[in-house]
Amino acid sequence: MAEMPNIIATSRDGTGKGAARQARRDGLVPGVVYGGGEEPIAINVKFNELLKQLKAGRFLSTLFNLKVEGQEDVRVICRNVQRDVVKDLPVHLDLMRLRRTSRVNLFVPVTFINEETSVGLKRGGVLTVVRNEIELKVTAGNIPDAIEIDLADLDVGDIVHISDVTLPEGSRPMITDRDFVIANISAPSSLKSADDEAEDEAEAAPAEDAAEE
Repeated sequence: MAEMPNIIATSRDGTGKGAARQARRDGLVPGVVYGGGEEPIAINVKFNELLKQLKAGRFLSTLFNLKVEGQEDVRVICRNVQRDVVKDLPVHLDLMRLRRTSRVNLFVPVTFINEETSVGLKRGGVLTVVRNEIELKVTAGNIPDAIEIDLADLDVGDIVHISDVTLPEGSRPMITDRDFVIANISAPSSLKSADDEAEDEAEAAPAEDAAEE
């Protein structure tokens, strides 16, 4: 998969409320890392760096590489971010270690290939992207960089549904109650105008014939 973003943390000696308050006074956000068959560890993350990552979005569905000095890097996913009830700023986070067989929900970007040879695009069609990412349930050891959609054989008017996409082994979409649309190739405005004019002429013809009678 593509390079994972990092969460850089330091070990926290204390685990009580006093240590957590001191961390916040020092511009840090206390947290805990658990799971993966290992003992939980207490950590601190720089407040400004965490806030920046939270504002980037998808924080709870992004796989991170946790870097703690003196320890091996580990894959984690955030399971909870506690916020101040007044300021709505992060005050604590829970990170879960992932094994390669762990199942997680992630947003995977959609990419399109063979645009230059697409039948519909060559005819002047326009690619309309409805979803530029898809939420999938995947295994941590088999996360795709992207979902590829081949446009080569798609013509004007063709629609790509999730059922048309071959997903990586072990992956499935989180939305299962409908066959949602990912993209389509729509007719160019010039072609639509020509079609509309043709329809108007066809509708006008019977009226003219009736008037002559």
